[in-house]
Amino acid sequence: MRDRSHRRIVIGDVHGHYNGLMGLLEAIAPGGDDEVYFIGDLIDRGPQSCQVVDFVQKNAYPCILGNHEQMLLDVIGGGAMAAHVQQSWLYSGGYATISSYPDSTIPQEHLEWMQNLPTYLDLGDYWLVHAGIDPRIPFAEQTSDQLCWVRDEFHSMEKPYFSDKVIIIGHTITFTLPGVTPGKLAQGQGWIDIDTGAYHPKSGWLTGLDLTNNQVYQFNIQQQKARIVNLESAVTAIEPTKIKRR
Repeated sequence: MRDRSHRRIVIGDVHGHYNGLMGLLEAIAPGGDDEVYFIGDLIDRGPQSCQVVDFVQKNAYPCILGNHEQMLLDVIGGGAMAAHVQQSWLYSGGYATISSYPDSTIPQEHLEWMQNLPTYLDLGDYWLVHAGIDPRIPFAEQTSDQLCWVRDEFHSMEKPYFSDKVIIIGHTITFTLPGVTPGKLAQGQGWIDIDTGAYHPKSGWLTGLDLTNNQVYQFNIQQQKARIVNLESAVTAIEPTKIKRR
């Protein structure tokens, strides 16, 4: 029997798809004792970033800083690299984010909320982070650059970074990893990737992972349908040697 009294649920990269998030949450039906976490990249690409941020903030759901939130904050922060970062952000979905706000103005309340997002959350047996962790760098020296942006170095780890906890990530769309089909989760050495490409025309699946019951909830934004499957049948194992390091 599945435990529905106290679930820990992690939701993958929403990327501005508020309606898709509502469809996913309808399938999950979180109760008052459930814990719901977001893995970052609430914004960009999709049409409703403002609504997504507003919803997560007002419900006080714990959320990790994603690289798209980091890009936005870098642009707002200015500095010598601001122009270069701005163009990178705008062409990575930033235009859609700006358009989702009234008068194309992001309120200070949302910016301050993003500025205070943690780069990781330690749940004891699970460790939530947006992109992963660089196995070549001691934990104390990891910065938001590694935790929000790392890819190949992390995916190609031949042994788990932590001996006592599983890392849950987003950031890298799972079907871009070798042997993973659209909609499937990916599993490596001590990690599970739940970014199934909600915004991508090749997928459309937004994923929520129930850590308590090893159950996967998904909503397809293109097809407007939900499905619930066991983690074992929803995940594809990744061979570290097949990851090509850049």
